Amino acid sequence: MSSIRILKTFLAVVRHGSLAAAGKEVGLTAAAVGLQIRSLEADLRLTVFDRNGRSIVLNTAGRGLVAPVQDLVDRFEALAAVENGQELVGTVVVGALVSALMGAFSDGLWALKRRHPKLDVTLLAGLSSDFALRVERGELDAAVVTQPPHALPSSLLWTPLYSEPLVLIVPRKPHFELASTPLDILSQAPFMRFDRQTWTGHLVNEALGQCNAQVKESIELNSVEAIVALVRQGFGVSIVPRLANVTWSRDRLLQVLPLPSVNVQRHVGLLERRQHSRERFTSEIKAYFSLAANRQSFSTGET
Repeated sequence: MSSIRILKTFLAVVRHGSLAAAGKEVGLTAAAVGLQIRSLEADLRLTVFDRNGRSIVLNTAGRGLVAPVQDLVDRFEALAAVENGQELVGTVVVGALVSALMGAFSDGLWALKRRHPKLDVTLLAGLSSDFALRVERGELDAAVVTQPPHALPSSLLWTPLYSEPLVLIVPRKPHFELASTPLDILSQAPFMRFDRQTWTGHLVNEALGQCNAQVKESIELNSVEAIVALVRQGFGVSIVPRLANVTWSRDRLLQVLPLPSVNVQRHVGLLERRQHSRERFTSEIKAYFSLAANRQSFSTGET
């Protein structure tokens, strides 16, 4: 029967899609990882990966194993929690938008890590739409994503954590003539659009619709960070979420302008399966942001 270590190796290969990358995570050579996967397949009498030369791809049988294997590993690691009282232990695999890691989510995560030093968190950066399928399959314990623009499968749950208004960002040293008002800037300056196929891209389209702006399309990217870098260099303007905890107001190369008649916000939340073995972790993340929201409401006098 395969050991817990082999099951962890299997999950590492699933996450990385590569024997070599999985080996770096678990401390083995690519050849040793391959041997462990062969051993797992022999024990199960199943082929869980399709191989073509050096590539290795999880097949249908393998995808069906991800959630139960993750559950077994989680339950094994949770045995240590009996000794440690209420302390969280073991490994949690979380997907997150890079922009969320730059902003408020990182604060919540590191606060949790300080409370539970024996908890290991593996973070995978990516896009909201990609994470939804990986959470549903059990490849990720949870993911920090924007609010889905469509209905989720009944097996998934999205809980709001915090919100970010959409704003217009413009360079302080543009390589073009910069108009004086936000609407004129949008109509005249090169516009760098967030990928319209992504969940955040849908929000940008909504914001443009609300202010009835016709833009001069320049380039389309799927990264807030890349867009901000290009705007800083003076190549164009863009509409992006105003990232929580990022002090753009002090940026010497960037200006942040409100959009007239626009009330679109990007709501960032936690996506998880309705039932999974890492619910204590996700509950603590949600509790952190609930308390943070209450503190903010109290400080601003809101009720």
